[in-house]
Amino acid sequence: MTTPTGARERMTAVVQEVVGRILPDVPREEIAGARHLKDLGADSVDRVEIILGILERLGLDESMSSFSELPDVDALVDFLVSAGER
Repeated sequence: MTTPTGARERMTAVVQEVVGRILPDVPREEIAGARHLKDLGADSVDRVEIILGILERLGLDESMSSFSELPDVDALVDFLVSAGER
């Protein structure tokens, strides 16, 4: 059974992996916390690719609109942990 901490760490790793693939110049340690994907240099197309890549990697079926109000990477990770538990 995955603990909440384990699930959060797994989701963080997936987000860092996918963002790192789409934005290869961004150091992995910067893909965390209160930084928004825009702050990392992701334009609107990059952000769509990142979300779609994360959903595909995790096998989740969420609408893109679910992600529009997430303020930062931490909120994205928290949302993914919650979605993965459903």
